[in-house]
Amino acid sequence: MSYPDDNPKTVIGATKVPLHLVPPSAIHFLALAFKDGAKKYGPYNWRDHTVSASVYFGAAKRHLDAWWDGETLSSDALVHHLAHTMACCAIVLDAMTVGKLNDDRPTPGAASSLQANFATSSIPVDDVNNFLDSMTVIARELEDFRRTDDATGV
Repeated sequence: MSYPDDNPKTVIGATKVPLHLVPPSAIHFLALAFKDGAKKYGPYNWRDHTVSASVYFGAAKRHLDAWWDGETLSSDALVHHLAHTMACCAIVLDAMTVGKLNDDRPTPGAASSLQANFATSSIPVDDVNNFLDSMTVIARELEDFRRTDDATGV
């Protein structure tokens, strides 16, 4: 971005974190989620006690799933589920910066490379869907087999 002024502050200010790009509405929703969390657990509690990434990842996913499934506000706090999700992510980032994050993520998997491969793949979507359908059938057959083994004690 270029600026039409010759103010020396502009030269320095333009190199800073571009906070003006964060929508104020998102900050307001986020503040409501943090207000709810402060009421329940105390403000900035993650700076006083180590937090585990998996706990906040799980909470963020539950809020995203609830929102995706059609629920806008959390039933307990009446705060937007997406704001709760943002709060979970913000807490993990802040805990990381102050050395209070227990990074208990699992061993890295292949999600990034799979996403890149699917994005650049020339395989038709129907072929991918057929493959996934066949894998689902196989998984069900394995589950049935395992249940049979468990029932017979084999």
